[in-house]
Amino acid sequence: MARVTLQTIADRLGVSRATVSYAFSRPDQLSDGLRRRIMEVADELGYAGPNPTARSLRLGRAGALGLLFSETLAYAFADPYSIGFFQGLATAAEDAGVGLLILPLPHGDRRSETVRDAVVDAFCVMSLPDGHPALAEVLARKLPVVMVDEPYVPGHPFVGTDEPAAAATAARHVLGLGHRRIGVAMVGLHDDGHTGWASPERQEGAVFEAMRRRCGGYRQACEEAGIDWSGVPFYEVARNSREAGKKAGHALLGRDPRPTAILTNTDVLALGVLDAAADLGLEVPGELSVVGFSDSAAEEAGLTTIRQAKQEMGAAAGRLLLSGGAAEPERLVFPHELIVRASTAPPAQA
Repeated sequence: MARVTLQTIADRLGVSRATVSYAFSRPDQLSDGLRRRIMEVADELGYAGPNPTARSLRLGRAGALGLLFSETLAYAFADPYSIGFFQGLATAAEDAGVGLLILPLPHGDRRSETVRDAVVDAFCVMSLPDGHPALAEVLARKLPVVMVDEPYVPGHPFVGTDEPAAAATAARHVLGLGHRRIGVAMVGLHDDGHTGWASPERQEGAVFEAMRRRCGGYRQACEEAGIDWSGVPFYEVARNSREAGKKAGHALLGRDPRPTAILTNTDVLALGVLDAAADLGLEVPGELSVVGFSDSAAEEAGLTTIRQAKQEMGAAAGRLLLSGGAAEPERLVFPHELIVRASTAPPAQA
């Protein structure tokens, strides 16, 4: 059966191809009767409308923003920080009448054809590791690009948090309470699937820039307090999940001497550490203080954390993309805030 086109319908009705095209793209240019006849014939012939890809090429725009995200789609819609950011970005896109195409790249996925084939007008690159081939593909497309969290690419707009300062704020909080036996649980240093103890060398060599810088903030605050960083137990997990946080918590709390405070780089991990403390019968904050990060799933659990402006960051990224990146400063660093709740207190006296 021959493929039905706009010209097929035009020939059937004895009108021009442009007239049929107007019925789908500019209906206000036709009388109601003529447009109705065109749509009836289109329906009769099984024609659903112009090819959207061909139409976007003809118009020079796709009507969609691409979000390149270094995780699975399932994770994207379950992680509290991601959800907050997506809400801000989606609101900006919606207000402008454009769509949002999420392009997931789970950890270890080094493909770049996802980017090459994406029909979008701009890219939001969120949390890609150093040297990922998809980033080179994004830049080769010559479309507006905004980087979020990591990596920072000079010459392109960036939206994020002052990671070292935010992490140092969290560490100084427990240090100021008098804690000196500190433990750290982190996710997002590498994309090699490793779970276990992370040496200072592995921390410094992290391929995710934001987490490398966050780790540096913890270290700086501890060293300022006279703590030898090489002696700080540091447990790395491959996935940001409550179960992974629980595993990290058991590992850290199984040490002798046991940490009196544990810093985590996500609220989800912190909740898992609280689960581990409950398993061991440890009172929080009497025997253990715990600090999260992002203030995404913390309030109900009474978790002390660092609040990030998730939705505001998403909205700013969308605004930058829609303006071609020219309407804002090149580097937008959003403020962070320490939110003190019931999971931190001075250490118990010996």
